[in-house]
Amino acid sequence: MTLIRSISGIRGTIGGAPGEGLTPLDVVLYTSAFAALMRKRASNGKGVRPAIVLGRDARISGPMVADLVRGTLVGMGFDVIDLRLATTPTMEMAVPGEKAAGGIILTASHNPAQWNALKLLNATGEFISAADGAEVLRIAESGAMDFAPVEGLGTVRSDNSWTKKHIDAILALDLVDGIAIRAANFKVVVDAVNSVGGVVVPQLLDALGVETVRIHCEPNGRFPHNPEPLPEHLVDLCEAVVKSKAHFGIAVDPDVDRLALVCEDGSLFGEEYTLVACADHVLAHRPGDTVSNLSSTRALDDVAAKHGRKRHACAVGEVHVVETMKAVGAAIGGEGNGGVILGELHYGRDALVGIALFLTLLAKSGKSCTALRKSYPDYFISKNKIELQAGMDVQAIVDAMEKKHGSQPHSTVDGLRIEFGNTWVHLRKSNTEPIIRIYAEAGTKEEADALARRIMGELAEVVV
Repeated sequence: MTLIRSISGIRGTIGGAPGEGLTPLDVVLYTSAFAALMRKRASNGKGVRPAIVLGRDARISGPMVADLVRGTLVGMGFDVIDLRLATTPTMEMAVPGEKAAGGIILTASHNPAQWNALKLLNATGEFISAADGAEVLRIAESGAMDFAPVEGLGTVRSDNSWTKKHIDAILALDLVDGIAIRAANFKVVVDAVNSVGGVVVPQLLDALGVETVRIHCEPNGRFPHNPEPLPEHLVDLCEAVVKSKAHFGIAVDPDVDRLALVCEDGSLFGEEYTLVACADHVLAHRPGDTVSNLSSTRALDDVAAKHGRKRHACAVGEVHVVETMKAVGAAIGGEGNGGVILGELHYGRDALVGIALFLTLLAKSGKSCTALRKSYPDYFISKNKIELQAGMDVQAIVDAMEKKHGSQPHSTVDGLRIEFGNTWVHLRKSNTEPIIRIYAEAGTKEEADALARRIMGELAEVVV
């Protein structure tokens, strides 16, 4: 069993002993610690109970964890606005929309079914800062939670209106051309890994006049394949796109903040190129630069340059992308894992707005999905990982690799990214899993894989 306590939330496998897996006791502990912090920040006025918005993806453990979180928040004196099944980006819009003190999203995102997590939002609907995350952990460790007396208990109100509000806000964007999309008569296959996207993505596509073929869209939490939208997990979608003679295919992760696309011939558009395409469209119509993390493709640099703009790099993690976007006034940003952030809608990764932007770009270009993909420069990222062993000193490993490659241009903003001419490699400890990620990019898949193998071999020598 695994329990990962970090400044970005609490994530773990369901069951086991308290403190070793995500057990009911852990859920109550960290929910009450977060509520204690939010109580200090709440400014709803004297005598008015603060509210927290709650939502979840469709994974099997969701109802059980939600029951615990609701009860704990009521016991801490909070009113709970329960969206029940809701995407992460919908939650991010609902928190400020409801003028709530914060939000809790119950989702382990791309992790398999045995995982769940508490993802924590501040009053603006953005992930809490590193400082606030550290404070939640401190409060939990100290036990400094003060539960409400009976007359101060909170209430629970269900609200199923926010999915429509989210979709309506996307449709209202002038960057989304509903007329052009309808005229294109698109047919699209959707794989939502039997989570909340199976309900929400078709609703968006219906509103845009897109014919939808659904696979794995029953929100029962029984993932038919690994939920991370990687090539090896999208075989069903690729086959369904070709069989259905669809214009393209859509894959989303369980909480719908990541978007992967499949072309009409069953080939992969490339998860890295989701942001590239959306940025191409947005930068053509908005001033400002773009932002992505250090593990994202340099194709975004090329697209930004095409529009006379710049791509700013930051540490991996949505909170870092958002901070950098605000600092540089970026029009669009995101991460190379299919995460698209359009600040004028909200500052969070949003597969739904990514879908609408991509549909607009494809419709107005008059190109097929494969032709659009071929219009962008070809880069290939080899994505690898190494399981962390107990007692492994990750920083010592990174320091040793930096010393070995100190003569190469490199960055230690987040782990270690090393430039080798037109190629690069980035190694860093994951914030959400007990692994070291090793990403390498080059002009061909073979070159990227070879660079990754070389670096992994060097890592093995350092670890030994």
